[in-house]
Amino acid sequence: MITTLKNGYILTDKGELVKKDISFENGKLINERPENPSNIIDVTDKLITPGFVDVHVHLREPGGEKKETIETGTKAAARGGFTTIAAMPNTRPTPDTKEQLNWMQERIEESARVNVLPYAAITTRLLGRELTNFEELKEAGAFAFTDDGVGIQSAAMMLEAMRKAAALDMAIVAHCEENTLIQNGSVHEGRFSKEKGLNGIPSVCESVHIARDVLLAEAAGVHYHVCHISTKESVRVVRDAKRAGIKVTAEVTPHHLLLCEEDIEGLDANFKMNPPLRSKEDQEALIEGLLDGTIDFIATDHAPHTAEEKAQEIELAPFGIVGLETAFTLLHTHLVQKNIITLKQLIDWLTVKPATTFNLKTGELKEGNKADLCVIDLNLVESIDPTAFASKGKNTPFKGWETTGWPVMTFVGGKLVWEKERVGQ
Repeated sequence: MITTLKNGYILTDKGELVKKDISFENGKLINERPENPSNIIDVTDKLITPGFVDVHVHLREPGGEKKETIETGTKAAARGGFTTIAAMPNTRPTPDTKEQLNWMQERIEESARVNVLPYAAITTRLLGRELTNFEELKEAGAFAFTDDGVGIQSAAMMLEAMRKAAALDMAIVAHCEENTLIQNGSVHEGRFSKEKGLNGIPSVCESVHIARDVLLAEAAGVHYHVCHISTKESVRVVRDAKRAGIKVTAEVTPHHLLLCEEDIEGLDANFKMNPPLRSKEDQEALIEGLLDGTIDFIATDHAPHTAEEKAQEIELAPFGIVGLETAFTLLHTHLVQKNIITLKQLIDWLTVKPATTFNLKTGELKEGNKADLCVIDLNLVESIDPTAFASKGKNTPFKGWETTGWPVMTFVGGKLVWEKERVGQ
C-alpha cells in the first residue's frame, strides 16, 4: 500500500519551506508521485520532517518500572516526534552481558513504539571495577558503550575501554564527572548554591574529565562522545580537541540551552538534574558551541522519576527531568522564534546530525530510507501540561510554559504510531 502525506511542507537544504507530498510504501520512502495512492493523509500547512533521533534516554526498564517502562517511554518519544532513541544502561539488572542485552532486545521487540537502540555498559554493573566483554556485547547488538550516570574514575580503565571499542569500531559515550570534586552537591556551585546554603557541584568536575578523556581518545583512536555538556570550560576543551583532529563529539540538552541557575524556582527538585543548571555564562557558551559546531547535536537526557521521589527536599531528590515530549516545542519557541537559531538548524540537530555522528541510516527524507517521519504544526500554541504526558514521569521545570510548534503525527516504518487528537474528533 502506498501512503501519501499531501499538502505539507518540507525544509530544503537552504532552509526554505516548500510544499511537497511525501509518499512511502512497504515502510520505506519513495520518490515517485503515485496518481492514485491507496492511502492519503491530509497534512495541509504542516511541516514534514525526518523522525527525531535522541541518543540519550532513560527507559528505566528493567528495575525502575515505577518511573518508566519501554512501552511508556517510547510512547512519550512518539508524542515528541522521536522515532529513534538510544536507551541508557543504568537499569537493574544492567545490560552488561550478552544474555541481559538479548533480554533487552526481546522486551524492545515486544513493547516499543519507536526504534530503540540499547547501550551496553562499559563496566560490570556500572561499578567501574571490571570491563565488560565488548566483543560479545557488540555481537548482541549494542549501540555503543557507556556507564552513563557515573564517570569512569580510572584513567587506565578508560584507556583500555577506548582501545577495545576502537578495535571494534564502536563509540565510547561518557558521563563526565570526577567523583572527588562532586562534594555531595545537588546544584551548581555558584550564586544559587551560596544563596541557599547548598553544597555545589563545581564546573571543573565535568571539564577535567573531558580534558583527560580527549587525550586518552587521541591515544586510543576511538570515537569519544561527551554526554550532556554543561560548562563553558567543557565547550572550550571540546573545541580545542576538535581543532587538534581528535575524534570527539558532544551533545547538549534542551534544558541546559534554555535554563540556568538564575531560573531555579525556590527549592523545586524539578530543577535538579545532573549535570546541574549552570551559570548564565555557561548557558551562553553552550548556545555558541552549538552554533559554531563544537557541540554536534541535541539530546534530551529524558530521566523520569516518580512524583514522590521529586517531592523530597532538593538535597534528597534524585537528579533528572523528562524531556522527550517537550524538546521540539520548547526549542522552537525560545530559540527559533527568537531568531537565535534557524528552524533548519534545529531540525538538523534533532535528526541528521545525531544520525550521522553514530552512522545511523535515518534522519533524512531520502528514497529508500525507512519512513520514520514527524509531522509538526508550527502554529499550534499550547501550554505544557505534565498530566497529559505519555511518560510515567511528570518531572519537568517547564510546567505551564506556553509554547508554539508541536508534533501532531509520528510514523515509524510507515506506521502511524501517534497522532494528536483533533478538536471535535
